[in-house]
Amino acid sequence: MMTRRRRFSWFELSAELKRRRVYAVIGAYAVIGWIVLQIGEVTFEPLGLPGWSMTMLIVTVIVGFPVVLILAWTFDITSTGIRRDRKPLFQNIAADDMPSIAVLPFVDLSPNKDQGYFCDGIAEEILNALTRIPDLRVAARSSSFQFRGSAGDVQEIGKALGVKAILEGSVRRANNHLRVTAQLVKTSDGYHLWSKSFAEELKDVFAIQDEIATSIVAALLKTITAKRPVRAAWSKDVTAYDYYLRGRYFLRQFRKTDIESARQMFSQAINLDDEFALAWAGYADCHSLLIMYEDPKPSYREKAAQASKRALELNPNLAEAHASSGLSSLVSADYESAEAEFKKALELNPRLFEAFYYYGRTRFHQGDLPMAADLFRQAADVDPEDYKSLCLRIQILRGLGRIEEASKEAKEAIAVIERRLEWNPDDACAYHCGAGSLVAMGDVDRAKRWLHRALEIDPDDSVLLYNVACSLATMGEADAALDYLERAMDHGVINAPWMRNDSDLASLREDSRFVNILARLEKKEARVSQVA
Repeated sequence: MMTRRRRFSWFELSAELKRRRVYAVIGAYAVIGWIVLQIGEVTFEPLGLPGWSMTMLIVTVIVGFPVVLILAWTFDITSTGIRRDRKPLFQNIAADDMPSIAVLPFVDLSPNKDQGYFCDGIAEEILNALTRIPDLRVAARSSSFQFRGSAGDVQEIGKALGVKAILEGSVRRANNHLRVTAQLVKTSDGYHLWSKSFAEELKDVFAIQDEIATSIVAALLKTITAKRPVRAAWSKDVTAYDYYLRGRYFLRQFRKTDIESARQMFSQAINLDDEFALAWAGYADCHSLLIMYEDPKPSYREKAAQASKRALELNPNLAEAHASSGLSSLVSADYESAEAEFKKALELNPRLFEAFYYYGRTRFHQGDLPMAADLFRQAADVDPEDYKSLCLRIQILRGLGRIEEASKEAKEAIAVIERRLEWNPDDACAYHCGAGSLVAMGDVDRAKRWLHRALEIDPDDSVLLYNVACSLATMGEADAALDYLERAMDHGVINAPWMRNDSDLASLREDSRFVNILARLEKKEARVSQVA
């Protein structure tokens, strides 16, 4: 494909030099070089060094200057060490002419400031509609939503996200009245491409979302095909939709109490609209995740299967429904069905993160670690701000003996986690997942500090306790690792197939305590299967 050549800009080059700290390095080098030459001038003669020594010192300082410039351009000095700067020059301009956009979280202007979930839901539904446009590149939700409440201008945000346009907006909701303002801004110069305000009744929220998405496509794409943005399987009942958005908000927090809250919200949505496919899929996911992380109750497994089946009956072309069905099959150890459903979900939506992520976990359960690693990489490519898929891939790479590759990618994962912690300093999951990557980098002291911080935040979470055990095992602290494994069993669910294939625990497999823990776990899972 041919691309249009863009004009060279001294302003953008200067900005890039500043971003890469080249100017700072030039200043520091000049000062250090001057000091070195002064020392040479004062000390070389008294030390009896030959006259050409000073000449060589001057030549060395001069020759070192371009070398230092190249290193400053290529590498960044960060809190995790020296790493290559992967950000492309003039990142706000895509390599080709393909339109690109980021959707920022809408601002809550409601009187009580209690509609954050609703504002996020509107923005996310518009984002999801835009991802279905083949000629439009859309920044992942986790990438764009990290700028929540950011006072930075759109040009800076556009550069950070690598997009040509940004959609931002606000929502004011009072009783059944809704006011939505949206504006599409060009990141290269900050000019508006499109803007509109809607003052409607709450029941018209679906029409508002559809019009915003369609208007964005019209503004960004030169040629509008007959295809309009594909609307999600929204409810016919706006109250059911409100409950659905609340459920999705809770589910994204990914804590046990939040999963239970999400289940209640999805249940309310279904009670109001029995044909709401997305709510049925969310309801199924809640039960599957409760099985995976809290308690493998047979009733949970049955409800997950029934709810995901109902979602597929209502909308067989809904990618989220197939992903929910796949997750339900995964927690029932029906790996063949799970893979078929995840493949179908990706056929319908090639950028569905959950399908890649849980497909990867399915392959891990079966011991196919290389394919699991590839799927986790694809999940991270779809959502560059998801650290879990990156950390799981690093764990696998280390277990496969691909140590150099694991160490290199661990730096990428830590950079993502550091950005996450900057906005969410109490994210225990980020700390305990990141600890494994720090171990892969050889930064054991920092890994221990992160594990300690995670335990301070959420000391009874079974997944956290399990990951602490994994990190301690890789550090060679077997007794402490086994203690945390036993605590993890006491506080929730550990999956036997996962534990058998987890290379982080390889050093413990011959230990009698580990053998006993695994045997107890397998007996427990066998009893649950017989009841089911």
